[in-house]
Amino acid sequence: MKRIIYSEDIRPLSEFRANAAMLIEQVRTTKRPMIITQHGKSTAVILDVREYEALLEKLEILQDIRLAESHIEQGLGISHNEAQKHIRERIKQHGE
Repeated sequence: MKRIIYSEDIRPLSEFRANAAMLIEQVRTTKRPMIITQHGKSTAVILDVREYEALLEKLEILQDIRLAESHIEQGLGISHNEAQKHIRERIKQHGE
């Protein structure tokens, strides 16, 4: 996801209401999120759908890494050689 350009990507709700189609197109084209403010405070973020999906994918990967690290700390991991052995066995099973 691209970084926000503060002068372009923070808009009050009233401006968003008046120019919703144009501002949504801006988000879609630039791939940058837009922050919507209400009464001078940030209230919502608008993201391009593909950027949102990519963000969720990254989050899932980070959660998997965190879980794996936790398992390793608890002694639930396996060695690299053992993992390779399991993978080779599964490849053989699928090849038959």
